[in-house]
Order: sequence, then structure tokens, then C-alpha cells
Amino acid sequence: MAVFRCIGAALAGAAFVLSGCSGGGAVSPAPQVPAHAGADAGQRTGAQIQHVVIIIQENRSFDDFFATFPGADGATSGKMHNGQIVPLKKVGLAALDVNHTYPTYLQDYDNGKMDGFDLAKYGTGQRAGKYPYQYVDPTKIQPYWALAQQYVLADRMFQTQGSGSFTAHQDLIAGATVVDSSDSIVDDPSNSFAWGCDGKKGTVTSLITTNGQYLFDEGPFPCFKYSSGTMRDLLDKKHVSWRYYTPHHRGNTDGALWNGFDAIFNVRYGPEWTTNISIPQTNILNDISNGKLPAVSWVIPDKLDSDHPNGLDKTDDGPSWVATVVNAIGESNYWDSTTIVILWDDWGGFYDHVPPAFLDNAGGLGFRVPMIVVSPYVMPGVAHTQYEFGSVLKYVEETFGLGSMGRTDQRATSIGNLINTQRHPLPFNPIPSLRSRKYFLTQPSSYEPVDTE
Repeated sequence: MAVFRCIGAALAGAAFVLSGCSGGGAVSPAPQVPAHAGADAGQRTGAQIQHVVIIIQENRSFDDFFATFPGADGATSGKMHNGQIVPLKKVGLAALDVNHTYPTYLQDYDNGKMDGFDLAKYGTGQRAGKYPYQYVDPTKIQPYWALAQQYVLADRMFQTQGSGSFTAHQDLIAGATVVDSSDSIVDDPSNSFAWGCDGKKGTVTSLITTNGQYLFDEGPFPCFKYSSGTMRDLLDKKHVSWRYYTPHHRGNTDGALWNGFDAIFNVRYGPEWTTNISIPQTNILNDISNGKLPAVSWVIPDKLDSDHPNGLDKTDDGPSWVATVVNAIGESNYWDSTTIVILWDDWGGFYDHVPPAFLDNAGGLGFRVPMIVVSPYVMPGVAHTQYEFGSVLKYVEETFGLGSMGRTDQRATSIGNLINTQRHPLPFNPIPSLRSRKYFLTQPSSYEPVDTE
């Protein structure tokens, strides 16, 4: 297990002063969720929670989406590298892409000062300046705020690594990116339009060595055999059903980009590529309706529904997409037996004022991203407990008695402390959204990668 050094006060379970919340005046302050609101894991798991659905959206920091959420640790101003304090600009959901590789993470982080975001590049390569210092108008992402108000918003969820989407999606199925050595994969493969085993010959990855050295394009071909396996191995061993819902991709192998399991040799070249990799992602809606929801699901959006900064595109249906999946579960017989985890895979280069809780030897922790936990057994409010992506995996392991991969899932605090099945279940109230279920079922696939960084 990685040795880490603390860079600030302990965060787990702590309460924080809310800053800059004038934009959320229409919403009553959310109650604070105690660090251990759930029952003991042995009492909590197994009996009632039979399904965990992990919905993974794209490229947003916590401050970018919830800067003004009452009771949460958000900010409406930020520091630039020259010491200047600037207000965060309230914007719509559409945005240009800001660099968010590991070198950019270190630059943004600036030894804990969190003041280097203006030095990044964005758009067509210009210096970002004040551009990352923004937050999305809550009226543009109302389904997310509705979910956060009714269930649990976590304001201390950190990425596993300060890196982009490729390794984030690995961390969400494998708990780490250590392959055949003590070095860790970081950033995207050199051929970013073909993730994993379907990459072109000569495709390489980048590494972080155990002494913190960044080795650009000096890593192995991205078709991995993790020594501790992935969640797939733990689930299969216990005969627990799982499915990875992912969008179409225009290429030689459908679903090979934006599919974390395309980088897992035994899945890509085994029978589960056709049985457990479900294309397109809207299949989850039909599986819910047909009573075929597996025990564990990962849900990857189409590019247009991902919240990813999409340049010239004027709309992004991400909030409606997430609301549609949640509503499908909430209005089905699965509601009383399901935990839904909604999170964003990386910070996308957007400003966040909270430094990572610690540094390890694998490029993490990364920056904060939003996480909303939806379940009839949560105590609604804002949770200040320190979590990381391994916290989600640990909860899956606890719920289904899988054991542990012994990676970040071992060190992380489980999100299970938010779930207490001894509580009377909350009734489900549908989440209002601009788009209907029919809209997504009939929406033509973009066939574009959700992200390439």
C-alpha cells in the first residue's frame, strides 16, 4: 500500500465554513451528514441493498457545479498564480476544454496553494487565464441540485489520481493503475482515439515512478493484466452479476473507446466482452424495465450527455440523462434495493479551492469532484467525510461480500457510512428534467469519444 504524507489538517468527518453561498439563496441549507451516519457494515449490507449503480459523468470540479450549494464547502472566488483573487464567473453548462493532465494537475496544485489554474491551456491552446475560474449556474443543472437536495452531496470526494479520464475509469474498476511494477499508469495513451487493447500497434502510456518522476510515453501498451485483478474478478468469483453500459464508438471495434474494460486483457479477449459489456448505454433503461438490472452497473454516457466541455456545442443533456436513469430506478421495483452513485471522473481543469487530502506515490489524491449518493436509506444532507474513488469500490465489496483488491479500496473510507438500511426507506420523488426517457432511447448516438484526455 502506498505511503502518503499529509499536507493539511485531517479532513475526514470535519465540518467546514461555507464560503460564497449567495447564489444559492433559494435553497434552504442542507443538514450536515455525520461521518458515520450508517449502521455497522455487517448489519447494513446484504439484506436489502442488492444493486449498486455507478453513473460516471465527465470533467467537472466540485466548485464548478456546487460552488454555492448551501452547507457545502464551495467557493465563489479563487487565487491566481500572481496572488490575485478573482471572482468565479457564473456560466452555462457549455464550456471549452481545459487541459487536465498530470503535469497540469501539479501546476494547478502548486504545492498546495491551489493557485496555478490560470497557467493551464484551453480551447485551441491559449493560456487559460481567468477561464477556469467559473461555476455553472444552478438553474442550468437543476436535476443535479434536486438530487443533492433530496439525498447526499459529498463535498470531499477526491479523484484517485490527478490525471484525466483514461486512468480515472481504470481507478473506478481496478482501484489503482499499477501494472507489472510499482510504477503507475497516468494520463491517456499516446493514441488517445483507441483506448486499451484495441489501440494501434506502438501505442504507449505514461508513468509515475515510485519516486514521483513523470515518464511521458514510456509506459506499456494499454492492455493490462493487473496482478490483483479488477472488480470483475471479485464479482465473478462470488458469482455476482455485473454489466458495463457504454456508448457506441465509430471505429474498428464498437465500444472500444470510453470503455474501461477495453484495457483489461481478460475481458477484451474473453466471453464477457459480449455478455457484460452492454452497448449502447441506454440498454440500462431497458434492463430496468425488463427486470434484468445486474447487481453492479457502471454507466458511461454518450458524449452529448456527459457534461464534458464540448466547445461549439450549445447544449449538453447530461443532467437530464442522469435524471432519466435515476427516475427509471426510482419508479421501478428496484428502488428499495438500490444505491446509486453519481460522480464525475476528473476535475476537467476547472478551479477548485480545496487541496487534495494527501499525496501518495501514484499521482494522487487528485482534486475534488462532485459525488451524489442516492438511496432510500440515506440521511439527506451534505457529507464532509473524505472519500476517493476507492470508497465506491469498497462499498461494492462490502455489500456483496467480495473481499478486497488491496489497493485504494483498502485505504479508503467506504461510502457505506452513508447507507443505513435500518432506517425507514425514503419514498421516491421523480427528478424533474428537460428531457424524457423517450428522448434518450431515440437519440441518435454521436459515435464520438466522450473525452480524449
